[in-house]
Amino acid sequence: MATLLIVHHTPSPNCQALFEAVVSGATAPEIEGVRVERRAALAATASDVLAADAYLLGTPANLGYMSGALKHFFDQVYYPCLDTTRGRPFGYYVHGGNDVTGAVRGIGTITTGLGWRRAAEPVTVTGEPGKADVAACWELGATVAAGLMA
Repeated sequence: MATLLIVHHTPSPNCQALFEAVVSGATAPEIEGVRVERRAALAATASDVLAADAYLLGTPANLGYMSGALKHFFDQVYYPCLDTTRGRPFGYYVHGGNDVTGAVRGIGTITTGLGWRRAAEPVTVTGEPGKADVAACWELGATVAAGLMA
């Protein structure tokens, strides 16, 4: 069975709504043969990353960058996972008050260094998430999970 690892930092109701939509999409009844593991960014380990076949990342944009929690996750797993996880698919979502550019750039730089392959367009949301934003996160979860179906 394939494993999808969702690593998230969810400090606000807006981030929680997006996270729940991603999980709902990834665990939709149509998705078969995929186990979904959820880890808070500060609790996720290199072992979690090595055991997974694909990744979904979620973060707020804080002070023009990804959250410190997601950056800490990357700092902890980068070298232990560098060669082994190259080519694995991933997706991500970012929520910000008014600008997510720096967070998107930072995630792109790190995942490029890891050699991960983007499996879906990122979902970026500023302000309060609307129905279309929640639906886009559901699609993100479903798309990345469906890519793991045998």
